[in-house]
Amino acid sequence: MKNKLIQSDPLILHGKPVIAGTRITVELILEKLAAGETVEEILKAHPRLTKDGVHAALAYAVESLRDPPPKAA
Repeated sequence: MKNKLIQSDPLILHGKPVIAGTRITVELILEKLAAGETVEEILKAHPRLTKDGVHAALAYAVESLRDPPPKAA
């Protein structure tokens, strides 16, 4: 799955996945959610971030954790 809202560029934050057009990392969003912050609190702290960006970060994390497809024999 390729999401247009998530970008990874070696020249931006050493290639960490970020929300497009920002320096807000997927990692930061996940850390804040894991710490108990609400989406609304995160959006208030990061005005350039959107609810779609938060959802894209979560989808990216899920996709990253999925088992890779089996290799062809």
